[in-house]
Amino acid sequence: MASRVSPRRLAFLCLAYGCVGLGAAGVVLPLLPTTPFLLVAAWAAPKGSTRLDEWLHRHPHFGPALRAWHEQRAVPKRAKWLACLLLLVSWLTLLLTSDSARVPVITGILFLGVALFLVTRPDATYP
Repeated sequence: MASRVSPRRLAFLCLAYGCVGLGAAGVVLPLLPTTPFLLVAAWAAPKGSTRLDEWLHRHPHFGPALRAWHEQRAVPKRAKWLACLLLLVSWLTLLLTSDSARVPVITGILFLGVALFLVTRPDATYP
């Protein structure tokens, strides 16, 4: 008889695999960041699958950024600046397309908080 996967574990597994997919797409798509999706995947993976967690940390492309985060709480410099650029482009799009000032103001405050968090993290140093 096959063992049932708990709904909680399944939710973490789906989140982890979805973020791995988005992170992988970010490797080849210039405007899609990889690091934030991998950080979410790294958070969700151990709650859904230890095998996925081990694979992520051993992966030749994803592993170094994840290890830098876990060991140094650091983000690669390129990822920081790309994320900030994308936040700015997204905010400008909202500003130009929104009918109300409320959405760009609230979103701008949120985006500014994310950008400040990112740029205040140390730059990742890889061995």
